Amino acid sequence: MKILQICSKIPFPPKDGGSIAMNILTQGLIKAGNDVKVLAVNTPKHFIKEEDIDINYRKKTAYESVFIDTSVKPIAAILNLFSKSSYNIIRFYSKDFEIRLIEILNKEQFDIIHLETLWVTPYMAILRKYSKAKIVLRSQNVEFMIWDRLAHDCSNPIKKKYLQLLAKRLKKYEQGLLNSYDAIATITELDSVSFKKEGCTLPIIHIPFGIDLEKYKQDTSQLETPSLFHIGAMDWRPNADGINWFLKSVWLKVQEKHASIKLYLAGRNMPDWLKQLEMKHVIVEGEVPDSHQFINSKSIMIVPLTSGGGMRVKIIEGMALGKTIISTAVGAEGIEYENGKNILIANTEIDFVNAIDTCLSDPAFADQIGRNARALVEEKYDNQNICNKLSNFYKSLING
Repeated sequence: MKILQICSKIPFPPKDGGSIAMNILTQGLIKAGNDVKVLAVNTPKHFIKEEDIDINYRKKTAYESVFIDTSVKPIAAILNLFSKSSYNIIRFYSKDFEIRLIEILNKEQFDIIHLETLWVTPYMAILRKYSKAKIVLRSQNVEFMIWDRLAHDCSNPIKKKYLQLLAKRLKKYEQGLLNSYDAIATITELDSVSFKKEGCTLPIIHIPFGIDLEKYKQDTSQLETPSLFHIGAMDWRPNADGINWFLKSVWLKVQEKHASIKLYLAGRNMPDWLKQLEMKHVIVEGEVPDSHQFINSKSIMIVPLTSGGGMRVKIIEGMALGKTIISTAVGAEGIEYENGKNILIANTEIDFVNAIDTCLSDPAFADQIGRNARALVEEKYDNQNICNKLSNFYKSLING
C-alpha cells in the first residue's frame, strides 16, 4: 500500500511523546511492507531545522514539511471570541500547506491518507477533492476532553470561562467531523468508546503506542537508588500543572520522611518558574541528550497528571526500561495495567506519599513492580505487532 502520513508536527528526530508516537508508527508501517510518505507541519513550538532531519529518514519517507506559524497571538485570540470557529484548529490552517498538499495529490496516488491528530483535519475538503484514498484519523486523544479537564481544574474564573469556550468549540468541531473519515484509529480503548458514544458509526480500530523493544535495554551501571524523577515535554500544560501540584502538595511531605531523597525533572521547554526553582533536593535537568540513559539512571518515575488524555508515551518507555512507576489514573489512561502489580496508582497527595514511602521502605517490592512493567510491555506493546495489525486493517478498508 501507498500511505500519505500527514503529521501535525515533525516526527523526526523523535523528541517528545507525540513525535515518538508518530515516528514509531511510520517505521512499523514501512517494515510491514508499505510505502509511506511523510508530510509534516513545522511549527514554532516544535520547530525542527531542516538540516537536523536525518538523510536516511528523508529517503525512507520521502519527507517534506511546511512551516505554519501556529503560535497563539493575543489579538487574533481576542478577535476569535467574536466568531464561532475553534481557535485551536484555525491556527493549523495555511494556504502554503494547502498548495503543497494539492501538488502532492496531483502528482501521486495514495491508497491511505493517515491523519496524525485532529490538528491536520482542516484539509479534509482538499483531501476529498483531490484524492480517492481512504482517509483515516489517528487520534492520540479526544482533544476536547483535555480542554474540559483544564477548565475544570482552573481556579481563575476568567481563565476558566475562556478554557470552557475553547473546549466547547473544539468539541463541536471534533464531533462534526466524526463520520467524515473512512475510519478512526485510536491510541486508547477508552477513546474508541468515547467516539462511539458521541455518535461515530465508522470502523474504529484500537492502535496503542508501541515500542521497538530491542532499543530499550536496561542499564543499572549509573543507577541512583533511591531517586524520583519525571520526564516529559513541559510546554504541554498538563505536565507543567501536574509537577506544580506535586511540588506544592506532595514533595515536602515526602521529604519529611525521606530527607535525602532527590527529585529529578527532565523535559524540553522547561518554564521559567521551574528553571528558577530553589527547592531542596529538586534538580531541574531540562532537556536531556539521551532520555533512555536518563531514565535508566533513576529508580522511581512519577506521573502526577490531573488533566490530559490519550496514552502517555513516557510511561510505556519507563515500563520498557523496568522502572517503578507511580501515576494518577488520568496519567495511566489507555494502558492495560494492574494497580499494585506493574504500576502504582495514586490520585491524591496522601496516595502519592504512601506509594513513595512503600517503594522506599521496600525496595524488593518496587523492583518487582518494575519487572512486571517490562513484562507487560513485552506482551502488549511490541510496535511491529501493532503496525502489522494496522496494516491489515488498512487493507480491509481498501478491499471492503
